[in-house]
This record gives sequence, C-alpha cells and structure tokens, in this order.
Amino acid sequence: MIFREHRLANGLEIIAECQPAAYSTALGFFVKTGARDEASGLHGVSHFLEHMAFKGTATRSAADVNREFDEIGALPNAFTSEEDTVYYTAVLPEYQDRAIELLCDIMCPALREDDFETEKKVILEEIAKYDDQPPFGAHEKSMAVHFQDHPLAHSILGSMASVGALTPAQMQSYYEQRYAPNNLVVAATGRVDFERLVQSVERYCGTWKEKRAQRSTPKAPTATSCRVFPNDIATQQYVVQIANGPATEDEDRFAARILSAIVGDDSGSRFFWTLIDTGLAECAVMYSYEFQGAGIYMSLLCGTPEDTEDNLARMRQALVDVQTNGVTREELARAQNKICAHIVLQCERPINRLFSLGDHWLQLREYRSVPQVIQAYQAVTRDDLADVIAKYPLTSCSTVAVGPLRELPGPT
Repeated sequence: MIFREHRLANGLEIIAECQPAAYSTALGFFVKTGARDEASGLHGVSHFLEHMAFKGTATRSAADVNREFDEIGALPNAFTSEEDTVYYTAVLPEYQDRAIELLCDIMCPALREDDFETEKKVILEEIAKYDDQPPFGAHEKSMAVHFQDHPLAHSILGSMASVGALTPAQMQSYYEQRYAPNNLVVAATGRVDFERLVQSVERYCGTWKEKRAQRSTPKAPTATSCRVFPNDIATQQYVVQIANGPATEDEDRFAARILSAIVGDDSGSRFFWTLIDTGLAECAVMYSYEFQGAGIYMSLLCGTPEDTEDNLARMRQALVDVQTNGVTREELARAQNKICAHIVLQCERPINRLFSLGDHWLQLREYRSVPQVIQAYQAVTRDDLADVIAKYPLTSCSTVAVGPLRELPGPT
C-alpha cells in the first residue's frame, strides 16, 4: 500500500492509501465537526445537517442524488459522532470520478426551507424512537452525567426542544462556518487513481473559501455521580459506567484499548467469564473511546433488575482486582493477538480501512500503516498497562441506570 497526500490552496487536504490490487475504491469526506462543536441552542444541528446533505443541491434533487449513486452501484452513507461528520461511498474503480463528483456536490446542500421542515419531523421521530429504547437513552444520558458542562456532554441527536427550535438560518450559518475546506479531509482507500482524485477535488472544491473553525478541547472532569432514570417500558435494567481514560493524542491509548479488551471484551474477557458465561447477565462489556483532549472507558451491564446489585458488585470486584493485581502475561498476549487479528481482517476491505485512515488524519494529521498500528499494540507491556491503570483508575466512575428500578441498590 502506498500513502499519498495533497493540500489544496484553500486548505482542503486529500489523502489516500492506494492499493493497486484492490477490487474497489472507497471515498469519503471527513468533516471536523460534531456534537461537541455545537453552541448552546444548536444541539443536534450537526446530525440534522448530515441528513440535509442528501436532500438535494443547487443542481440535483434528492431523487437525483439517490438515482445517480444507484447508477454507478455505489453504497453512499453518512454518520455523525461527537467529533466528526463523515460522508462516504464505495464503488468500482472505474466510477471514481463520478463518485467523487457526487460527494463534492452533496457537500454543498441547498438547505431548502421545505426540505428543512420535512426533515425536522424525521429527526424528531428519530429522537423519540431512541428515547423509547433504553440502551440508546442510557448511552447519551451517561455522557451528559459524566461530562457535565464539557462539550462532550452534548447529545448527537439533540433534544426535542433543541431540534424543534432550530431554524434554516441557524443551520446555514453553522454550515458556512464548520464546512470550511480547511476543516475537511477527503480520504480514499483501495484502488485509487490519486492524480485524478486530486484533479477532481480541485475542480469541484478548489473555489471553496477558507474559514476559521475552532474547537475547544478541555480535559474531562472527574465525575463519580450516580443517576437513575426509571423506564417503565423496559423489562431489563441497563447500567452504564464511565471512567476517564487517555485522549486521542495520548500514546497510552493503545494500552487502554488492550486493557479494556482484557476486562470487558464481548468474548474471553474477565467480565465475560464472570457474568456472561455464567448466565448472570445478558451483556457486560467495557470499551475505551478517545476524543480530542479527553478519553473514557465505558462499561455496560444489562440484565434482570433483581440481579443488578449482585452483578454490579461482581463488575466492581473485577475492576478492583485488575487495579490491585494487574493482568497476566497470558491475558496481555491474548488481547494483543485478538486486536491485531481484528485490525487485519477489517482492513481487507477498503471501505473499512477508510474510516481509520480518515479519522486518524483528521484528528492528528498523522498516517499510520496497518503494520505500524499492529506494532504499536504489540509493543505494549504489562508495565504500560500498570501505568495507564494508575493514571486512570477504573473504579473512579460515574454511573447511569435506565430501567424498571427507581434506585440503584448497593455501592456503585
């Protein structure tokens, strides 16, 4: 694989991991904007804008956009997170030019008022749908409880009130500020003709005007609060716990990911053998997530309400044990092998590799090949794990419960 990069005069960056033997080409626009970048009164606008990008442009209707992607057999999609909004597609290599032209066009949505009002109803229905699904509600509530006044507390979907109050003018202003070329990355993987890609992006995006798009990246607060949100339609109890961890720019994030796999991977972890294999809980996992300036370990427990107290105690004991006694050599080796195998298997498809490539460059302006990423994981030692545990105690966490219980029994 060959890595290529180019920057347009307006600041828009184009990167590619070219693999001549690949059978497909993946392309994407990575926008450095998400829920954390939304000012008060604009919560949910990033996700709303993602929807509006597919509602048509100055030269295409929504039907035109869908039809033309379909004509080249493309698989277009998009998603919004706390930090990114990503628009992407996968095509056969011969359709690279048409695919990038379509992506460039939808990056300049018309934002028609009629479409805005129609799509607002769709977003409000989506918010209501997730409010009725306890696992999703628990996630967003836990982020809000843990991060408090931090930008990462913002809901990706927004609320019924915030989205309901949004106006087309507010969205237009947000779009013009955040969708600036110097706040974007065009990424490509697979069989990529890089020279043609640069020419196409220059042709369609070269006149876009550079803007000043800033982001606040404060450290995460130390939160140990507990909140219970009763949900009478839920039959199971969901408990989410969040502890602070390494940020995107911290090199010990690799140790944190290995630690989370040892403690809470969905197969073969300490949580698995203690709670899942024994049939005590339906779900007990822990994952590490990194953001700019802050990172977290997020644990999820799901089971019957009457077992919640005992299961939480078992989870806490597993965390205390790893903090006190560390991990074994066998656990470290097993987690490293599992993570590295997963990385290699995922990267066999250009569309999967696209997200790692684009997101990493967007956040750190750095390229790491698959062998370099694997080497970073394989270099982690038990001492590294001990250091990251000492720096970020797993038992110092905030807790959110959603389900039938009115209060959470026992210590959390």
